Amino acid sequence: MSKTSARWLLILGLVIVGFGIGIYLQDLKHQESTKAAWKANRFNVARFNKIMRYAGDMNDQNWASMRDSIGGQLDSLMILRFRKEVDSIKKTKK
Repeated sequence: MSKTSARWLLILGLVIVGFGIGIYLQDLKHQESTKAAWKANRFNVARFNKIMRYAGDMNDQNWASMRDSIGGQLDSLMILRFRKEVDSIKKTKK
């Protein structure tokens, strides 16, 4: 066997091994993201069920207090989002 064909076989072998390792690592990341998605989905379903119970409990008497509660939560989220943006701007200026 000539040296040239032996080199090509070695290169081909390295490429095949590289693809095998790449596919294996991609599969590991896929499994990790799938676990995270299932966990997030369970959290979202529980949250959705809680919102549905909350909405089912609304009536004319408690609508005002629930509306104020929802408004307060939205205000808190807006404040947190603003703080995050300010921190991000400060970090980029450094």
